[in-house]
Amino acid sequence: MNASEKIVPIAPAADDGTVSLYEVRRKIHPRAVSGRFFAWRWALIFATQLVYYGLPWLEWNARQAVLFDIGARRFYIGGLVFWPQDVVYLTVLLLIAAYALFLFTAVAGRLWCGYACPQTVYTELFMWVERRIEGDRNARIRLDAAPMGAGKLAKRAGKHAVWMALSLWTGITFVGYFTPIRELVAGLPFRLGGWETFWILFYALATYGNAGWLREQVCKYMCPYARFQSAMFDRDTLIIAYDGKRGEPRGPRSRKAGAGAQGLGDCVDCGICVQACPTGIDIRDGLQYECIGCAACIDGCNQVMDRVGYARGLIRYVSQNGLERGYDAPTMWRRAFRGRTLVYTAILAVIVAAAAVSLAGRNPLKVDVLRDRGALAREAEPGVIENVYRLQVMNTDAVARRYSIEASGLPGLAVVGVAQPVALDAEGAKLVPLRLRVAADAAAPGTHRIEFVVTALEDATVARREPSTFILPRP
Repeated sequence: MNASEKIVPIAPAADDGTVSLYEVRRKIHPRAVSGRFFAWRWALIFATQLVYYGLPWLEWNARQAVLFDIGARRFYIGGLVFWPQDVVYLTVLLLIAAYALFLFTAVAGRLWCGYACPQTVYTELFMWVERRIEGDRNARIRLDAAPMGAGKLAKRAGKHAVWMALSLWTGITFVGYFTPIRELVAGLPFRLGGWETFWILFYALATYGNAGWLREQVCKYMCPYARFQSAMFDRDTLIIAYDGKRGEPRGPRSRKAGAGAQGLGDCVDCGICVQACPTGIDIRDGLQYECIGCAACIDGCNQVMDRVGYARGLIRYVSQNGLERGYDAPTMWRRAFRGRTLVYTAILAVIVAAAAVSLAGRNPLKVDVLRDRGALAREAEPGVIENVYRLQVMNTDAVARRYSIEASGLPGLAVVGVAQPVALDAEGAKLVPLRLRVAADAAAPGTHRIEFVVTALEDATVARREPSTFILPRP
């Protein structure tokens, strides 16, 4: 890597002797490499973007398959409909994501950062566009140094135009998860609501800025994960590391020179590992928080080892114990699945299994009982006490249903003031006002526990029992 590409500290100020705590950013021009990890990274990029861009266009029962309709307070995921009362599933999803991150990080470091993080994914996409228009690393360095002319202006304008188009489509797709995407696209560009326009532009600007301009600065300074990842590492965590025992002392040599010639190690000091790194670090300096685990340095080093005829793996996935003690791959993998990771795996499996069982047995009927605070209890007619309620009945199923409403808990308790059965459309909701009546001498004055029972006439297994109270006033 050229000295001009390194990140160097600001020199002390000459006038007052103060030293800035910030560093001057020198533009990084990552070198294109190919190899096994490059293929894995792009396979995941393709898979994640196929899901992200394609999912909003899928339909399910004549509606968008995945839609988070905040206005209607309904989240649709395939055949499932989630309501605000289902916020527990969001909690479970966050727990699954957290434990999965803990597990993957404890086993093999920053796999998420290197292969699936949106910052990595879109930075790779933007760099791919950059390489296609401006050329690989050396061509881009020369273009940066060249004076602005028609050729340079055309390349820069073309690159930024493609970046902006990709960013805008990314923003449109993001908003398409909250507003039906077909309606959204049909309303472009002048028939969109204010909020849709704002979030499309906001998300597009974030994508354009983070992936096109900030790039490694997001990973090094803005992302908190880089700062606390070390808490999830131990000496048996697989990390990307340089084998100093094999590589040192490093130095250039003739291609015809065999391994160990001139008293040198296998590292030919070509700098390819540094040039390929998207954050501009030298992995030979040891584990660093800036390393995002993308393995570009491994692919670059392996290419060089193939050319000079040395064994691959000078830079590789290896644990600190494995590097120091010379463990082979099977031994390192056995030690990777140790007590800590097994506990993470067990917790994750229990949470996933519990969530699956809960979803499989999920009741499509939801009922909320609200008492009329303005009239807690009243005498409807001589010797009859009446309480007023409102029932929020929600049918989260994909078929229409009719429901009966009953109440129990006091002798002779009767439901009046509502036409039964109560009919609800598929994925519909209705606020049902009703009254409960009971004889004044049916129980002692005071508050009594009762229960509403709402049952689907088409399927008696679809039922909900909701507790409430009934007040009998003193005479």
